[in-house]
Amino acid sequence: MSSFGDPYSLFDVKGKVALITGATGAFGAVAAKTLADAGCSLVLAAGNSQSLKEIARECSELAADVTTVNSRPDSEENCQAMVDAAVTAHGRLDILVVASGMNKVAKIDEMPLEDFTGVMDANVTQSWMLAKVATKQMKAQGEGGKIVLVSSARGLLGHPNGYTAYCASKAAVDGITRALGCELGAEGITVNAIAPTVFRSPLTAWMFEDTEQARNVRQGFLARVPKGRLGEPEDLAGPLLFLASHASDFYTGHILYADGGYTAG
Repeated sequence: MSSFGDPYSLFDVKGKVALITGATGAFGAVAAKTLADAGCSLVLAAGNSQSLKEIARECSELAADVTTVNSRPDSEENCQAMVDAAVTAHGRLDILVVASGMNKVAKIDEMPLEDFTGVMDANVTQSWMLAKVATKQMKAQGEGGKIVLVSSARGLLGHPNGYTAYCASKAAVDGITRALGCELGAEGITVNAIAPTVFRSPLTAWMFEDTEQARNVRQGFLARVPKGRLGEPEDLAGPLLFLASHASDFYTGHILYADGGYTAG
């Protein structure tokens, strides 16, 4: 028998208020539905209004209290408005999930500077701004909180096909995660990152197809994945719930690789 009484209670987030940016993306939608089904009240933010309405409807059908903000976190004002929406609608903010971001792929001698700086802004600066405004709110509440950023296996590993912007941006997210883990530990605010490798999304759907190109790419990639398969969005649900709940209270500044063992080899 566990000495914790009910060990499942460690993962209980019922009644918590979560802000999810990039809520219409592959991981953002999984995060939204996972936390909705777990009993959180949600603020969902994204730039695509129609897709935002759809994910909000799906979460409402899971009995979640949902508020939407149709904007991207591309300014401090927009980031503050997202946190303000959580406080106005639900009285507080307990969990921040930053699932927004982008990638631009080109060899370094062919990549325009604006593409590089755009990726860095979307993945690094916007993560930092969201963490900043969420931290202020969580400190004011005085009860700690959970900040979950999204990194990638490419924050640890390079890539030969034009990933300088993406790899640099995700390595920077890792740095923010570690620094804030140290900075906010005494405040009871944990800061961690989920770092997936390839998982099913609109951008990677072609890799899952039964075509010669897809089979060849999969074969080469899966030779380095001990689990022997590509990731599914659902593979990110468990790690997210762990990082958003009391189960991870002693974990901060960590990068949790959801990669089937890819970075272990």
